[in-house]
Amino acid sequence: MRPKLSLWIATCFNIGKLPLAPGTWGSVLALLLWFTIIGSIRHITFFFLTIILFGLGVFISTIALRYFDQDDPQQIVIDEFVGQWIALLFVQKSIVLGLTGFILFRIFDIWKPWIIGKMDKISGGWGVMLDDAVAGIISLGLLHVFRMILA
Repeated sequence: MRPKLSLWIATCFNIGKLPLAPGTWGSVLALLLWFTIIGSIRHITFFFLTIILFGLGVFISTIALRYFDQDDPQQIVIDEFVGQWIALLFVQKSIVLGLTGFILFRIFDIWKPWIIGKMDKISGGWGVMLDDAVAGIISLGLLHVFRMILA
């Protein structure tokens, strides 16, 4: 894959180049796209699309890391995008649930407690993607627990 295309995808259409909190902007983009498509595709389709994007993210991040010459540069935000989608898997379209999933994911992605911090230490494209995927999984679990409690 051409480096320019890889960087464009890794930065989620250059959102990762925004000066303030690029990871948060990557999550905002994911939330907005989730809101746009979740009512028009089945949840299982969204699940498989998220898995495909995770694999693409590992591949693309590996290429982008050579360009940025850092372990996990903040410009790469495909990991936040995918992590945010993981946090919203099998969630009904709802402003409250979407924003709650967004907040939970951002807290775990920034804080990086326990296993998330361990995943963050892995090098290469896997390391870029795994900490956000695990933050998304934990956020997803908590979001579904909250949903069940409030129902």
